[in-house]
Order: sequence, then C-alpha cells, then structure tokens
Amino acid sequence: MKRIYVVGTADTKGEELAFLADAITAAGAIVCRVDVGTRDATIPVDISAGEIADHHPGGRDAVLGGNDRGAAVAAMGIAFARFAQSRNDIAAMIGIGGGGGTSIVTSGMRALPLGLPKIMVSTLASGDTAPYVDVSDIIMMPAVTDMAGLNRLSRVVLHNAAQAISGMAARPAPPPDGRPSIGLTMFGVTTPCVTAIADQLRSTYDCMVFHATGTGGRSMEKLADSGLLSGVVDITTTEVCDLLFGGVLPATDDRFGAVARTGLPYVGSAGALDMVNFWAPSAIPEHYRDRLFYEHNPNVTLMRTTADECRAIGEWIGARLARCGGPVHFLIPEKGVSALDIEGGAFFDPEADAVLFEAIERTIKPNGKRRVTRLPLHINDPEFAKAAISAFLDIARQ
Repeated sequence: MKRIYVVGTADTKGEELAFLADAITAAGAIVCRVDVGTRDATIPVDISAGEIADHHPGGRDAVLGGNDRGAAVAAMGIAFARFAQSRNDIAAMIGIGGGGGTSIVTSGMRALPLGLPKIMVSTLASGDTAPYVDVSDIIMMPAVTDMAGLNRLSRVVLHNAAQAISGMAARPAPPPDGRPSIGLTMFGVTTPCVTAIADQLRSTYDCMVFHATGTGGRSMEKLADSGLLSGVVDITTTEVCDLLFGGVLPATDDRFGAVARTGLPYVGSAGALDMVNFWAPSAIPEHYRDRLFYEHNPNVTLMRTTADECRAIGEWIGARLARCGGPVHFLIPEKGVSALDIEGGAFFDPEADAVLFEAIERTIKPNGKRRVTRLPLHINDPEFAKAAISAFLDIARQ
C-alpha cells in the first residue's frame, strides 16, 4: 500500500511532525511517520531513526551514539538516501526541518524518482536552495517562523503543506502518451539546430530539451539513469568547457557517465565548445583578463577557448565516450560549433576548431559501435540538423 512519508527530526521537531502527519491523515491519506533525528524521539513514529541508520554503509553505529552533531547529520543523510531508494511504497514525501533536518530529508528526496511528489517545509526555503534541490523536483516551502513549537502561523503553513501533498498523492499526473522520451541539449548559440531536430522528431519522440547550464546536463543524465529516456541527442556539450576551465556553468566529472552506464543510443556534437561562461566582466578571474571575450548580456560574459584548451576539451569528451558500450555517433561541424564561431563571427577560429576535432576523433576510438562523422557544415545549418536526425534514427533502430 502506497503511503505519504512524513519525515523530520522527531527529537527536536516532534510536535510539528505530529501536527503535519495528523493534518495529512485528516485529508484522507495514509501516512508513515519517519524519524531522522539523532537523539531520542519525542513522539511515536512508524519508522525509527535507528531503522534509518541501519541503512548507512557503516551500520547504525556510524550514525548514532556519537557526540559530533555535524558528523551525525551528514551520516544520517547518507543513510536516509539509501533507505529512500530501498522503498517501493512511497506515494509522496513531505519533510520539515531547520538546517540539519533540511539537509537530511532532501538527501532522501533527491534519491527518489522524478515526478514523485516531494515537499520540503524548511526555514531555509527562502535562501539559496540549490544544495538541497540540486537537479531534483523538490518543492521548497518556506516555514516563515522557526520550528520551535507550534504557533498560529506555523499551523497554517503546515496545514497548507498537508493539503498540497495530499492532493498531489491523490491525483497523480496522467501517464505519458506512449511516445519514448529523448533528451536534447541546447544553448542560445545552438538553438536553430536543436529546435529543428526537436521539431522533426517530436511526432515520434517526447523531446525533452535541456539548457546546457550545468544543471541542465545533470538533469538529463539523471533521467537517463532513472530509465526515463530512450536516447540522447547531445548537440551542446559546452558544460565541459566550464568544468575544465573554471566557468560558472560547469558539468560534473560524471558528464556522459549515464550514457556509459545505460548504453542508450547517443548522438553528440561539439556545440558551444568554443566558449567558457563567466558572469559580469568584473567577475572574470585575473589570469584570463587578456583573453578574447564576448558580452552575451550585462550579466554573462563568454570567453573564447584557445587551441590548447580545445585539445584538452576534446580529449576529455572523447575519453569518456570511448567508455560507452552502446551505440555512439559523434558529428563534427567543420564550419563552426556555435552562432559566434562562424565566418565573420566574434569567435571564428578554424585553427582552434581543428585541434578540437582532431582530439575528439582520436580519443573516442571509433569502432563498430562508436562513429565519428565530419560534416562540411556549420552546426546551425539546416543540413546539419537533418544529419543529426538521420544519425539518431539509424542508431535508435539498432
């Protein structure tokens, strides 16, 4: 039987946790009260902190019983994430917490599938929530007052949160229409290409386009790891530039990891590998001050990658794609990789591009399943989009 998991630190937030669980029960849902505290609970719960702690790789003693609260909170977060992944009866999850509780509960929420309802009522919800949400679909709801006993405002906030999670669980989204989903990556400077590809494939595939801003690539790969994608058209691999050279929109070191792990059909290209992203000019690191820049807008400044940087980028991408056991087809647009890298454009540099292309082709180690195709086209040429569509349809049928 699916239940709404109501999660919090029952040692310090017991009164609020009990109120929230009762409000959800009153709305007609079945609840499961989960304690992720590091001391004795002050209310009855359905799943104890000890049961959660048992899921830590080092066992219960690695979480409970010590004197370092910071270490205990971190360990409980690890344990709760592993616990959440092990359950098959979660209809939705709602948590409450201050700093420690928010860290613990959202660790578990991030481990849950995308689409499963998640609400975190937190004293931190009005600040920078990126460390807690990351690339998940957690809804952060401000607690407004601190959670130090119920009051007239906190009762309203928790009541509203109870109604929200109950409604989500009772009325789940309708199932997909049956088309398989594919992930595509796009940047402003590759928009014509990716838009044309998505327009042509949309009748057959549910096309999910991700903005290549670091979190976009990670979101796409999380979907791939979750089994929610049937393929990837990764035209815009620019996040690697920021990872390697200190830009503000970086991938993680696991970029392309999901493709290798899943063996999904993969078509890739060198979209926007001519640039590293920084914020306003005043924020650019001093050692880059003499480089070629382009002001994308008052808050975003682009730096042209050099030949040496392009070599490193190409080798990094090629080495990771060489680990893929599934079908891979990488397309090289020999006349430019972005709207700026075009004859007459601010970043046009055929020599640097040539170094990039050679590095990718050399390190990807083409074989029966991995192909590299050079095309005498710009990445935003209509014919390049057609070639990418053809390449994907070809490997998707394999």
